This record gives sequence, C-alpha cells and structure tokens, in this order.
Amino acid sequence: MRITRVLSGAVLALGLAAGPAAADSSPSPSASEDGGAPTQAGTSFRTATEVEQGQTATASASTGDYLYWSFPADAGQRPTVKATVKLPDTHAAETWQIDVYDGLRRRQSCQSGAQTRTVAAGAATAELTCVLRTVRAWSEQWANDPLPGTYYIRLTAVDVPTSDLGLPMSAEVRVDSKDIGGSAAVDGSLAQPLVPGVAVKSQEDEESSSDSAVLSSIEPDDGWASGWWSDRWVWTAIGGVLAALAGIGGYALTRGAGRPTRVPPGG
Repeated sequence: MRITRVLSGAVLALGLAAGPAAADSSPSPSASEDGGAPTQAGTSFRTATEVEQGQTATASASTGDYLYWSFPADAGQRPTVKATVKLPDTHAAETWQIDVYDGLRRRQSCQSGAQTRTVAAGAATAELTCVLRTVRAWSEQWANDPLPGTYYIRLTAVDVPTSDLGLPMSAEVRVDSKDIGGSAAVDGSLAQPLVPGVAVKSQEDEESSSDSAVLSSIEPDDGWASGWWSDRWVWTAIGGVLAALAGIGGYALTRGAGRPTRVPPGG
C-alpha cells in the first residue's frame, strides 16, 4: 500500500505538471484525418504523436531533428519498438539511436535489440530495435521497472557530421507487444496508470468541471489493467485441486481398516 501511494503521488505530480500546459500548447498530433496511422512526429514529450500498437507511423523530417511518438502499454506486455530510417542518397557515416521512456519520463533500458546503429556513408536505411522488459503491474519504490501507462519513443541521429545536418530523411516506427501471461504477474497494482493528465482529470471529475486537461487519449483496446486475468489463476486452481487430492489420498492410506475387533475376556 505504501508503494502504491508513492507511485500515485508521482502520477499526481506528473499530471499537475502537464495539466497547465494543456491550454497553452498545441495538442499532440495523432492519427491522420482518414483514421489511418499517423504521418507526422512530435518534437518533444509534450507534443509526441500518439500511435496505437500494431500501427506503422511515418514521419518526414531533417537529419538532426528529434522525433517523438507515444504509445500505451499495459501490465503483462513486453513491447518491441522498431524504427526504420530512410536516408538521402548522399550522406556521411551516421549513428542513429532510439530511446524509450515511461510515463514518468524515466529512460527504460532495452532487454535486447540494436538500440543504436551506425551506418556507412551512402547507406539507404538504418534499422533500430528495442525490446523492453515486461511491464509490471506494481514495482518497488527504488526500482526502475516498466509500469502501465504511456511510453515515449525518441528517435534522433547522434554524432552527425555538420555537412549532414538538415538533410531530408523519413522514418517509420511500429510497436508490437507479446503477452507474457502469469509468469510476469505480481501482487499489487497502481492506483492509476502513468498517463499524462490522469491526476488532473480525476480532480476535475470530482469538481464537476467541464474542462479537460488530459494530454493522452490512447489506451489498450480492452482498457487499462486488462491483464488481471492470466494463466496464473489456472495454475493456482490446478494446484488447489492437486493439494485436495493429495490430502484425500493420504487420509485413505493412513486411516487403516477401521477399529480393531474386541476379543471377549477368556476367549
């Protein structure tokens, strides 16, 4: 309960910090008008383009720009972020990097994949991959474990030669997740997912305000905390049944043939 309150306070701080900016900053770009995948990227955390898992987002920019996207990830999921950078015909050797941050803007380490890629001069593309650790429903205060909520993707070039700055480039980003199941289940959950503005929304609901300060409108298809059911429940039930059968079997083996026959005295 203590860690839940601590993380809830962190969510509140994030929401209050982001809430006032909702009125004086442009909304984050999302899907295109025809309902398809996003075709642009944000330039900061606050304007990160929202993209659903399973969509391929595209964007055109210049070498040296910072490109931002955001996506939702729930407990029990192991997200895989893939990015493909299409480079101009003529360029020097470049190094591209993809970083992933959680709802508290803590940088998350990649469990596997090529997070940084150096391409030779004239190469057509640079492909990057980051497989995150499994998202946990609850975590210790000192840990940096991935938690349910909004995640941010940042794509940029590092150590770019001056001659390449400003050259046109385009990028494709896609996020897919693997459902790990009961092996990643933990006892406990967050009071709220780490989504920007969620604390401000809860406060406004209590005050019956018509204004909205929510900065993120995306969530898993079946809602947050959708992973409450897992195969852990099945194995728990099977274990209970096996324990009951073992108890019955043990009793049958140790009870004997019943009460011994009484022999009359002098018989």
